[in-house]
Amino acid sequence: MNLFFIPFRSVRVKWMRALLLIAVFMLGVASMTGLRQVSALIGESFERKLVSYGANILVTPKRETLKISYGGYTLGDIALEEDGILFTEMGQTLEKMPLRSKLAVIAPKMLTSVTIAGQAAALVGVDWAQELALKAYWEIDGQLPSYDGPATVLLGAAIAEKLGLRPGQTVQIGASLLPIDGVLMPTGSDDDNVIFAPLAFVGALTGKPGQATFVEFAALCSGCPIDDIVDQLQEALPFTNVLALRQVAESRMYAIDFAQNLAFYVSLVILLTGCAMIVMSMLSAVNERRKEIGIMRAVGFSRTSVFAVFVSEAVGVGFLAGIGGYGLGLVLSDYVLGQLHLADTAIVSFEPLYSCGTVIAVSVVSGIAAAFPAWKASTVEPAEALIAL
Repeated sequence: MNLFFIPFRSVRVKWMRALLLIAVFMLGVASMTGLRQVSALIGESFERKLVSYGANILVTPKRETLKISYGGYTLGDIALEEDGILFTEMGQTLEKMPLRSKLAVIAPKMLTSVTIAGQAAALVGVDWAQELALKAYWEIDGQLPSYDGPATVLLGAAIAEKLGLRPGQTVQIGASLLPIDGVLMPTGSDDDNVIFAPLAFVGALTGKPGQATFVEFAALCSGCPIDDIVDQLQEALPFTNVLALRQVAESRMYAIDFAQNLAFYVSLVILLTGCAMIVMSMLSAVNERRKEIGIMRAVGFSRTSVFAVFVSEAVGVGFLAGIGGYGLGLVLSDYVLGQLHLADTAIVSFEPLYSCGTVIAVSVVSGIAAAFPAWKASTVEPAEALIAL
């Protein structure tokens, strides 16, 4: 009998308890692994979902004003004629940005006023694909406009009621008669009061094709400060004003940080619970095997050898739990991401280095957790076994 045989013999004799301990500890490791995977992937994936709830950066043209005064009297400021943002050239410029991948949505808008049935109305030209990606919260009575089809319009709830228009009807804008694809359900925002049409149509109507009055960006702030994105945008677009909507950006980052911190602390609690279970199990084993320990000491096993026997049992439990728990954790994390509707943007992958690190770390932690019970076992005197016999 040697130090390597004794732990296996003990597990074989008490196989039910050992199996239960491994299963419970494996579930803890699986939970930790799953939470780690989810927290690592949830940042950008979660933020990509939040992108559909509005922009967090606004780009507008630089405005020049002329201050008029005469004889000591100020007559006020007059805004000089300004050009819009040349959107067709913007895309090429932005491709050179180091943080271009952080710009999830780029939604240009061209604003103008029109007269419909003798009433003034605001017309907003948009890129349908980008606008709908930015405002997935829209609920529409009717149908979504076609990205590449003939020009159609969407009406805000308030302007539709004011003009008495419904989906399926047409509206005269300039010289064009455009079909109404749908009417937005009330949003409580400025969207209720405007008419949305394709950007190319509004550009042609205003005589400014390829331009935009302003551009909304939905930037992914996880992994880098929004200030860095704003600085790079300002450098790439020197003739514009770049404004970060900090309340939106900060609220999104708070939600992401909260989810990641919650995952970390839950993992920590699970780890401590698993360690406590090992301590209690090993203490119980020491009390049950006092006679065996005394005999081992009587036949020549040193205190260090007895200590090593119990620590090796715990390390074995941690090793098996680490292997099984890591595999189960990958399955759990994939399931959780699916339930959060993030599986399409966050893909769980096997990481050999991290898996080895997990198994080693769990084994080491198990050994550390068993140190006190093992020390208790090593203090048993041979005389106790002789008295028991």
